[in-house]
Amino acid sequence: MNKYAVIVAGGSGIRMNSSVPKQFLLLKNKPVLYYTLQAFLQSYADMKIILVLPEEHIAIGQEIIDAYFDYDRIRITIGGRTRFHSVQNGLKLVDEESIVLVHDAVRCLVDVDLIYRCYEAALEFGAAIPAIASKDSVRLVTEEGNEAVERRNVRLIQTPQAFLSTVLIPAYNIDYKDKFTDEATVAEAFGMKMKLVEGNENNIKITLPPDIIYAEYILDSRS
Repeated sequence: MNKYAVIVAGGSGIRMNSSVPKQFLLLKNKPVLYYTLQAFLQSYADMKIILVLPEEHIAIGQEIIDAYFDYDRIRITIGGRTRFHSVQNGLKLVDEESIVLVHDAVRCLVDVDLIYRCYEAALEFGAAIPAIASKDSVRLVTEEGNEAVERRNVRLIQTPQAFLSTVLIPAYNIDYKDKFTDEATVAEAFGMKMKLVEGNENNIKITLPPDIIYAEYILDSRS
């Protein structure tokens, strides 16, 4: 089956107290985006990458590709107003039946084993998303106040989220709604059921300054 990874890189550096968008921050002397792209390129020899960037960051994205990678396997397209619209733009470049994995560029610690699990599950079930158990107690805010939720029934969702293109592309033809927080919510609105696969505790999203320190520690431990 053909394989595409749509890497969405629309983050800013506000919560990192930086003028540099998170995906371009340096992590062990390489951009965060480098590690994300590298993981997907290493996963399958025929994996094609569609990198979705804000228009003003296209040039720096191209510089990273030129510096580190074989550009024949990576294409860049312009992002949209929301994540939904950015993924929608990326999917326009998927021109053959395939498994499409959508991933956050700033989840730079994704490993090939997780990519394999998501791909294989999507191939079997049509849609698969990685999830990990919650370590914390969870409460649901309601109109009346709040109430405890049974923690063992809660899963925290990660990326990459993987789908048959014949499911995901038609799903993204529906109108945008605020409840679409990820690809799974879009596909579910289209009538698709999600298969949960085991995520990875280290597959964190770079959001706050301490995340960079933790990411460095993980990379050091891998090496």
